[in-house]
Amino acid sequence: MRLDDALGLIAEVPDFPEPGVLFRDLSPLFADAAAFKAVTDALAESLEPGVEALAGVEARGFLLAAAVGYARGLGVVLIRKPGKLPQVAGRVDYALEYGTATVELPAGVVRPGQRIAILDDVLATGGTVAATGKLLEDAGAVVDGVSVVLELGGLGGREILGDRKVHALKTC
Repeated sequence: MRLDDALGLIAEVPDFPEPGVLFRDLSPLFADAAAFKAVTDALAESLEPGVEALAGVEARGFLLAAAVGYARGLGVVLIRKPGKLPQVAGRVDYALEYGTATVELPAGVVRPGQRIAILDDVLATGGTVAATGKLLEDAGAVVDGVSVVLELGGLGGREILGDRKVHALKTC
């Protein structure tokens, strides 16, 4: 399947999770084996040379990081929502397009100097990715790029990330 066809499976759901928000649902893309493979391959190709591990943000980022990690032979650092980890290395609160959230880094999974790329499904306001980058850097890692399936260009996420290299398979 061509990447453009795979990305065409992303559904738009108006007024979710609250009125005025247009939610992009990647569930149809994930459910289609050929589409999921096309996206996984494209994300794997987007990584900078020398990346040593991938950080996947709960929950859809887990799917992407695991698939790309398998394809590239890389480990995966799971960035979790609060209350899911027995040992926490760090915690960051951040703003979302429609609220606030918190992410946590498991203790003992990141080495100082380790080059880690962040993978997630959607880059919107940039809060989730920025918080993930802070968690990783506070633990001593080097954030070596951000790859997402979809970037919502009008929400300014790329700008909040400063000079981080961002690769989006599709921007709308």
